[in-house]
Amino acid sequence: MAVKKLCEFYSKSFLGEVQKWGSMKQNGVSLRYMMEFGSKPTEKNLLISAQFLHKELPIRIARRAIELENLPYGLSEKPAVLEVRDWYLDSFRDLRTFPEIKDKNDELEFTRMIKMIKVRHNHVVPTMALGVQHLKKDMGLKIVHEDLDEIHQFLDRFYMSRIGIRMLIGQHVELHNPNPAPDCVGYIHTKMSPVEVARNASEDARAICLREYGSAPDIRIYGDPNFTFPYVPTHLHLMVFELVKNSLRAVQERFMDSDKVAPPVRIIVADGIEDVTIKVSDEGGGIRRSGLPKIFTYLYSTAKNPLDEQPDLGSGGAVTMAGFGYGLPISRLYARYFGGDLQIISMEGYGTDAYLHLSRLGDSQEPLP
Repeated sequence: MAVKKLCEFYSKSFLGEVQKWGSMKQNGVSLRYMMEFGSKPTEKNLLISAQFLHKELPIRIARRAIELENLPYGLSEKPAVLEVRDWYLDSFRDLRTFPEIKDKNDELEFTRMIKMIKVRHNHVVPTMALGVQHLKKDMGLKIVHEDLDEIHQFLDRFYMSRIGIRMLIGQHVELHNPNPAPDCVGYIHTKMSPVEVARNASEDARAICLREYGSAPDIRIYGDPNFTFPYVPTHLHLMVFELVKNSLRAVQERFMDSDKVAPPVRIIVADGIEDVTIKVSDEGGGIRRSGLPKIFTYLYSTAKNPLDEQPDLGSGGAVTMAGFGYGLPISRLYARYFGGDLQIISMEGYGTDAYLHLSRLGDSQEPLP
């Protein structure tokens, strides 16, 4: 797709509209509210939900489009970032040109449209990653992580907002599912077993390790498989998958040429009163203390830059074991989205423990960057 120049393809009045909506107040919702509201997906409730999204989504999307235009170090000019900006502007236009939602037919038409918006934005993360990697490559040795705080903060806001937008759209669309899975309210599983999700995610991560290295360390999971709590399984799967993938790679690379058997990666699930905590523990040699502050930045990865391997890398293709350095920062955003957090504690020369805290209460409002 040819990238459009703002002034050539978007009228002044349209860009003025983007500015106007981008300055409006966002309205967050909590996991508990989504669960309670969605448990009765009546025609009236779906109409209320669609009317809320019709007003809320343009505000959130406009904010991001404005930010994408004003990034430092020439990041806004990178072709990949321009492409993402156009997706946001096109989605804003689709939402603003959609008429007022008055009845069931309007609501169904609106649901079809936001479903298409969600698909349009499927490749935002790898495409933005590509723009950032091109910036990193262009800057070469001049890059100083402390100087790029502005980009890190922007990407945190940008990806957190994207998680929220996709959660709201996905939740609304899923409430139309005529045959929802048992105990599911849209994207939310009211009786999710963290042990079961951790098992599935770690099997997926291990399959990738096997594909890349030909062998993989064992994974041991400790915790009550019958314990459940309300959460979004896709979010938890993504977070555990990333943490286990990092641990498997560290252990595999440390013990690849050793006579010793690679020690297993351990996953411990604990249920507290406020939090469910999942610890992913490995003996992969750990991270240097000097490297720890960088692990949650978007320009840091201990693996090779994928652009060095494949200069024409686009947004498709297989999941690589590592390289873009996005797994940890994005996993932490997913944890924080519903009031949790992610912490990494490392012993250089031994291994790393990742603590994933998930809020059990579901009362915290979405963070609204």
